[in-house]
Amino acid sequence: MKKIHLLLLKSFIRPFVSTLFIVMFVLLMLFLFKYIDDLIGKGFAWYTILELMLYNSATNVAMALPLSVLLSTIMTYGSLGENYELVAIKAAGISLRRAMYPMIVVVTLLSMAAFFFSDYMLPVANLKYFSLLYDARKQKSADLLPQMVFSNSFTGYTIRVKSKDPDGQRLYGIMIYQKSADNNNTTVTIAREGTMFRTMGDKFLVLKLKDGVRYEESAPDNATYNFRQRLSRFRFKETEQKFSLDGLKLTRTNESEFKTASQMMNLKQLRFYVDSVQHQVDGSIVQNYRLITPYMKFFSMPAKPTVKYIPADKAGVLKSMKLTDQVVALSSASSEIRSIKDILKNRTDRYNDDTLNIRRYASEVQKKFTLSAACLALFLIGAPLGAIIRKGGLGLPVVISVIFFLIYYIISTIGEKSVRAGSISIIFGMWAAIIILTPIGLFLSYKAATDSVIFDMELYKRFFNKLIKRKSN
Repeated sequence: MKKIHLLLLKSFIRPFVSTLFIVMFVLLMLFLFKYIDDLIGKGFAWYTILELMLYNSATNVAMALPLSVLLSTIMTYGSLGENYELVAIKAAGISLRRAMYPMIVVVTLLSMAAFFFSDYMLPVANLKYFSLLYDARKQKSADLLPQMVFSNSFTGYTIRVKSKDPDGQRLYGIMIYQKSADNNNTTVTIAREGTMFRTMGDKFLVLKLKDGVRYEESAPDNATYNFRQRLSRFRFKETEQKFSLDGLKLTRTNESEFKTASQMMNLKQLRFYVDSVQHQVDGSIVQNYRLITPYMKFFSMPAKPTVKYIPADKAGVLKSMKLTDQVVALSSASSEIRSIKDILKNRTDRYNDDTLNIRRYASEVQKKFTLSAACLALFLIGAPLGAIIRKGGLGLPVVISVIFFLIYYIISTIGEKSVRAGSISIIFGMWAAIIILTPIGLFLSYKAATDSVIFDMELYKRFFNKLIKRKSN
């Protein structure tokens, strides 16, 4: 038994590690394709891009781990079945369930590790990743002076360059608008050509302009003629202008501003937040009742003692009043109704926001557990599937694993969105995929243990051929 256990573990660990790296690489490529425009051309240091990729890889573990477990188990048992090793194990008197015991132990330990990872390491990785991605996306482009574009890369200036040499250093057709303190374009510099370079330490961008003119508009010195503007024109053969690059450096936002998001909290913090917001919602409901109670007036009519509360118009109260008194009463009632609606509207919006936050944070609590449960549920599907199809490698196992993982992912996504919308309960919505897939895994395990041929295409062909012949007769 120890040699069989060792054989199964070796057969599982290698494909698991390889598939995990492959899936992580694919997800990383998807991240780069999505944010390539926000990262390229902004002058980031290589270690900044590497740091962002590492944090993104850590956040992808929640998706990559269940898929890797499913794919590697199908590959493991499919390869064992293809090489008739499962037949040898069964011939030795060892059932498939018993042969799955060491794998169940390994996947259980892996699921426990996934829970601790999602509770302790994933919130930190999410915090680092989303804060760095936020700063990287709002960073200005390193292409400070693009061609035929009015660039606002420098505070207080708008610069347009008609064309550039291939080296990007020599410029032609330069136009510089300089804004005044009141945000008006009072100074315009036009140059036929120029050269740009950066100073040591990338503190300033220097433009050496040639053959140009500068127009400057300002108020006259005589205060009695302030309604008139003075226009000055200066021609130059060569001049130099500096622009500060401090605003173009990557500035990091304080990470404490992101810590209140649900993805950045561990299990203890999420539960504390849910309890505190729920207590706040319960208190606001009581307060709403106290605010509305003074506006609620009931009239007991002696004419019909069997009915405690009767609408005033049916009781003849309004008819017994004078016309002016009726107008005053109805106006007062309408005013009170508007007051109640105004009070409830603001508090209803706040209540909806609070309940939405409760559902979002409570769903994040359940996600800490569903990651571990997903590994076990997908293992129960992958192991018997591999034993039934008896195909190893990256062919048919990849197709089948992707299909089942898409089913799991779609159900999970629909359930999570329904929970946040308030359509279904939190427990059922977050665990819907596990509830649906676990019976499928148990059914496949039973079929694999009884040597079922549910994936034998010849069996289905014979069945349909017999069915067609019966209909023809």
